[in-house]
Amino acid sequence: MPTPLQHFGIIGGGAWGTALATALVRAGRDVTMWAREDDVVSAINTQHENPMYLPGISLDPRIKATGKLYDLGGCDAWFLVTPAQHARAICKQLAAVLVENVPPVVICAKGVEQTTLMLPAAIVAQELPSYPLAVLSGPTFAAEVARDQPTAFTLACNDFDLGHRLTQAIGSRAFRPYLSDDIIGAQMGGAVKNVLAVATGIAAGCGMGENARAALITRGLAEMMRLGSALGGRPETLMGLSGLGDLVLTCSSAQSRNMSLGMALGRGEKLADILAARTSVTEGVHTAAAALALARQHGVDMPIVGAVDAVLNGGARVDDTIAALLARPLKAEKN
Repeated sequence: MPTPLQHFGIIGGGAWGTALATALVRAGRDVTMWAREDDVVSAINTQHENPMYLPGISLDPRIKATGKLYDLGGCDAWFLVTPAQHARAICKQLAAVLVENVPPVVICAKGVEQTTLMLPAAIVAQELPSYPLAVLSGPTFAAEVARDQPTAFTLACNDFDLGHRLTQAIGSRAFRPYLSDDIIGAQMGGAVKNVLAVATGIAAGCGMGENARAALITRGLAEMMRLGSALGGRPETLMGLSGLGDLVLTCSSAQSRNMSLGMALGRGEKLADILAARTSVTEGVHTAAAALALARQHGVDMPIVGAVDAVLNGGARVDDTIAALLARPLKAEKN
């Protein structure tokens, strides 16, 4: 009989890790959060809030925080909620943690590792080879999850029995997992949508209107599906919650860190100044170059992602980049 999934370790003390902790406690689970900042650990344990990353949200006193990864050794499952570019370093530290069992690792990071062009699941599999894997991804603004507003998302796992146990353990009235076995597709949606959200933010910041935003979402989805298919993801996954659902959410609201960054760029602000004013990581900035390199490696055309990379990493002017996109030859609408 499998061990019940009761005690969850959250690896990452940012907004999303904190929101996941609230959802798990509502589902009746025990939660221990790891955060690298001593101030975050102290605030969660004594004030029952995380003012650095999720201000204005009261946390259940049953959520416990720690700054020591070995305190998660007895957990039944780990949620990896660190930024994608830090996933490998954290996994190396986790490999040294003495565990009572080998807990499944639920990957909640979204992105592509810049140095290797690997998705988070491949990183975890490389660094923690004996640990079962799952991916949690979808349209999930942290503050809304923390406030118990209805949220649906994809839980992808190659092991159906483990995936079923996880969905039963973490699901609740307003936090609704939909089970999939397409780990690649679930990750591609979460990674590429961040880059596309920067694009729609730039368009909004430039005052280009809602027609342009709709076009960017639609043609961006085509780019996402081309790359996802090339890597082995399934079209139905990318048309689901972790693909289209996450894309629409992230490209439709300034709550999105990626869209709000794009809006600031569109208004003429400098990237360095925008990032310096933020405490949270904006994943689209790190993913743009990696996603474009991955696309080129697989012979996939991604002009919108390429345009965002040119602005973020190539020093291109926003006006020139938009003009170049609009000057592309007219073509048939197909993926």
